[in-house]
Amino acid sequence: MAVRAVRGAVQLDRDDAGHMDDQVSELLTAILERNGLTADDLISVWFTATPDLHSDFPAAAARGLGIVDVPLICAQELDIAGAMPRVVRILAHIESDLPKSGIAHVYLGAAAALRKDIAQ
Repeated sequence: MAVRAVRGAVQLDRDDAGHMDDQVSELLTAILERNGLTADDLISVWFTATPDLHSDFPAAAARGLGIVDVPLICAQELDIAGAMPRVVRILAHIESDLPKSGIAHVYLGAAAALRKDIAQ
């Protein structure tokens, strides 16, 4: 079993706690499903949010999905002029037998434009 990293992102329509929870839950669920993972395969998860998101911690969505014994941390993205607004990103460290090339990185909705090279 190898340690791998899987990335993902979603752009929110608005800064609202319920909306953030829904969108981050959808993103995290898609990452798990597309990579054939369960919560037991997670080592740790980093969540970042652009500086225009203030309504909640993105990691709260993971706790709401029952991911309670995995280290989670939230951080703020750099405030770069012209960057896509209202984006939550995930970097999850996982245990997996998948090769690096077999990892499905998940970019939902408009966030797919962030990484056209790896978005699936």
